[in-house]
Amino acid sequence: EFVGESKESFEDAVRNAVREAARQHANLTGVEVYNFTGDVVDGQIVDFKANVKIACVHD
Repeated sequence: EFVGESKESFEDAVRNAVREAARQHANLTGVEVYNFTGDVVDGQIVDFKANVKIACVHD
């Protein structure tokens, strides 16, 4: 499981989580996004977060 963060969007947060997973594990095969959260300041989302589960093939 990984948490991705972004100042731009939830989509970028997911991509950042997958990028981090790819640094730590080879042969990624899928991603499941199971939660979105964010930090809000003055009525605006300022930090987007995505909790994901990553599937990979182990050698």
